Amino acid sequence: MLIREIQEKDNKAVENLIRTCLIEFGANKPGCAWTDPDLGRFFQVYQKEKSKYFVVEHNNKIVAGCGIGPLEGAENVCELQKMYSYKEVRGTGIADQLLKLSLDFAKEHYDKCYLETFGNMIAANKFYKKCGFIQLDKPLVETDHYACDMWYIKSL
Repeated sequence: MLIREIQEKDNKAVENLIRTCLIEFGANKPGCAWTDPDLGRFFQVYQKEKSKYFVVEHNNKIVAGCGIGPLEGAENVCELQKMYSYKEVRGTGIADQLLKLSLDFAKEHYDKCYLETFGNMIAANKFYKKCGFIQLDKPLVETDHYACDMWYIKSL
């Protein structure tokens, strides 16, 4: 499996990955990534300063992805954004590599990393805790992802 920065040709494949995962977890609803207007244009979105989106390619197919971008309303805090993977690559260790690469990039620009997710994504929540993220009782700031019910922060 190859981890690389997103390319423009990946936009549709990344959107399909995220929508498939959201449907799997019943998160195909407003207040989360499902209604994000930038979902099909990540290459363009992640060209901004202090932002990057990585994809995992396996057999010429995008099978996972993860982004880092600024958290609006919080100084020196980034957000781990849109970290998703297809079922077939879960448990292979690729998420560890993807997260490490993303956090290494984040450390160059930020002091802390925040993320929002859903409680029913049980394996993801265990993974974030194992990787040193601390669970919060409420969102750090108000975001467009009001449907999320789990929030985490990690010092970089």
